[in-house]
Amino acid sequence: MKSREPVPASRWYSTAFRVRYQETDQMGVVYHANYLSWFESGRTEMFRGLGFAYRSLEEMGVMLPVTAADLQFKSPARYDDLIAVYARLSVFSPLRVVYEYEIRRLADLTGSGAGFSPGSGAASGPSVAPLAGELLVSGSTSHVWLNKDWKPVRLDRALPELYNAITGALREEGGT
Repeated sequence: MKSREPVPASRWYSTAFRVRYQETDQMGVVYHANYLSWFESGRTEMFRGLGFAYRSLEEMGVMLPVTAADLQFKSPARYDDLIAVYARLSVFSPLRVVYEYEIRRLADLTGSGAGFSPGSGAASGPSVAPLAGELLVSGSTSHVWLNKDWKPVRLDRALPELYNAITGALREEGGT
């Protein structure tokens, strides 16, 4: 597989949880910085859904620090809301990775998430079916591949077996 072949965006992956009291401010809404932490949970679970643990990437000698973050706030999350974090890769290259996110409030009519199971893994992408829940925040983060010395690396050259495994997983799932 040539490293310059385009890799399709991944499908949406999801994880769900309830907003904890400590995540809210005096106004009773989630403090804005917590959404970045939720993005991290989303991308960690998304990568796990592809078959890779972030810890194993670091053990292989590569890291993916955030170089940029963008958030658009639509509506606040509140204490005890059932929240889903949807994440997917929109760019995967030998040099960088870009994730997209949507944080949504799920209907909780039965107290169980109305059919959504927290940590359920992959969710349908928007081209197949709309994502569940009311959109609260959307955004993206950009990352670069670094080695343990914090030097930029091309993943296809530094760890070709890892690069090929990730691109293979993305191609196998079909993307969006």
